[in-house]
Amino acid sequence: MPLAQLADPWRKMPVGGAAGEVSHHELGDSVGEDDTMSSCTDDVHFREINITNHVKEGSEKGDPGQFELRKVLGQGSFGKVFLVKKITGPDAGQLYAMKVLKKATLKVRDRVRTKMERDILVEVNHPFIVKLHYAFQTEGKVYLILDFLRGGDLFTRLSKEVTMDLGSDQEEAD
Repeated sequence: MPLAQLADPWRKMPVGGAAGEVSHHELGDSVGEDDTMSSCTDDVHFREINITNHVKEGSEKGDPGQFELRKVLGQGSFGKVFLVKKITGPDAGQLYAMKVLKKATLKVRDRVRTKMERDILVEVNHPFIVKLHYAFQTEGKVYLILDFLRGGDLFTRLSKEVTMDLGSDQEEAD
């Protein structure tokens, strides 16, 4: 069993702050009173990340009604990715990729992975990793609003390139 599945994603985790600063936020998805870190020492700092309503700086709280659906970019086993256009707020007119996950079809393992994905994307700021602009949920769905990258996802792109490379190698061998 992979180690990621052994970890409890709802517990507080030590995270280094920027420039030595540590901020404390309330966790939106509270688990209960048994969520203590009694085994940790006092010199370890913790930062809880509220990702339930992650919002782009300078923008209002995310809502599905703020986006106009353009087309389906992809489909997975428990959700779809849409090309959307923001219709309200300071970033109106901006194109995004909207990942919509149906809560009813998410198994416990998939919920854990989705929460971990949101946590990671909120914290990471790197030119090679897609940026999460908004994260919100309704009663039945989870929404992740990400940068729209015209080249598609890396897996599809690599699988097409590998297939083409193998085909051209075979032709040269004949």
